[in-house]
Amino acid sequence: MLNQLLQKLDEKKERMIEIRRYLHQHPELSFKEEKTAQYIADFYKDKDVNIRTNVGGYGVVVTIKGGLPGKTVALRADFDGLPIMEEADVPFKSKNPGVMHACGHDGHTAYLMILAEALFEMKDQLKGNVVILHQPAEETPPGGAMAMIEDGCLEGVDNVFGIHLMSLADTGEVYYRAGEMQAGRSYFKVKIQGKGGHGSMPHTSNDSIVAASHFVVAAQTIVSRRINPFDMATVTIGSFDGKGSFNIIKDSVELEGDVRTMSSDIRATVEKEFKRILAGLAQEFDITYDLIYSHDYPVLVNDNDMTGLVVKGIKKAQIPEIKAVIETPPASGSEDFAYYLQKIPGSFFYVGAKPANGHVYPHHHPKFEINEDSLIIAAKAMAAVVAEYFGQE
Repeated sequence: MLNQLLQKLDEKKERMIEIRRYLHQHPELSFKEEKTAQYIADFYKDKDVNIRTNVGGYGVVVTIKGGLPGKTVALRADFDGLPIMEEADVPFKSKNPGVMHACGHDGHTAYLMILAEALFEMKDQLKGNVVILHQPAEETPPGGAMAMIEDGCLEGVDNVFGIHLMSLADTGEVYYRAGEMQAGRSYFKVKIQGKGGHGSMPHTSNDSIVAASHFVVAAQTIVSRRINPFDMATVTIGSFDGKGSFNIIKDSVELEGDVRTMSSDIRATVEKEFKRILAGLAQEFDITYDLIYSHDYPVLVNDNDMTGLVVKGIKKAQIPEIKAVIETPPASGSEDFAYYLQKIPGSFFYVGAKPANGHVYPHHHPKFEINEDSLIIAAKAMAAVVAEYFGQE
């Protein structure tokens, strides 16, 4: 079965690239992917599969019922773009100004559409069912995964797998990790309220910029002095809105940022210390503050057994395009695939996509690009996982 499936993917490789390039030219932002969702749904409309649209928003769920009894496995790909003006020098550049596929989601969607088509063509041989999860809004909290789950996308599903293409990793390499793989994320916004006044009479005012500046420095001690050096945490203040007139003491300042942690315990510690510092700041500078502090994507935790299945299946398949299967350290980025893994066991793994031309840029960069050879690699890697899952070689 696997050899037949891999052969079908080889035959469909060029169409996979065509789909990716079409999606790259027509990116849409999170929660606004109406046309992308319709394009995906249209791809399946003439196939004998069960299609659900508008799942948790613009999600598309396709169920391929196998001809033989067995478990049900879900495969997920996200399809939203980012608010970035593309600078990559490619002939299929984004046609939507200020919106770009700068994270590889176009590639995720293209490989999974073609893999789904190949699986459908072999459905009578499948010892179980395959659910295809085309998910919107991975980039923007609260994300699309949670809403799709609430709308029943995992009903009857036993396990789930997903892939992310990685532009900084060598094409031909696959990366896995059991247990904690990607960080959880929290968001904060603080408004520090002082008392404005004239710069010539600072004693009659309460300078919110001075108070906020002290907070910026103090917040860095959360990681350096409150978190075990062997544990992972980051506190980033990405916005300090203190613009005003040169001779006016600001009445208020707003700060925004995010927190990344690799466990729920450390997440709680960072939040506790963050609020403790703010409370002390209010006493020290006689200011007040309003705080929004919310948790969104949880820590992504891969199931040990399902990750072992991924490694075993890919290695056993001996796919010629795959040069190495490598255990990777945890990543500090966040990913809403974590919500699926909170519900059912599964595994999320990476496929290298470093461009061959040497023009390598990280995800979310305006010149981001992937090696399109990674598409067939992703499709074949996931095909090997499905074959191993169903016990079909």
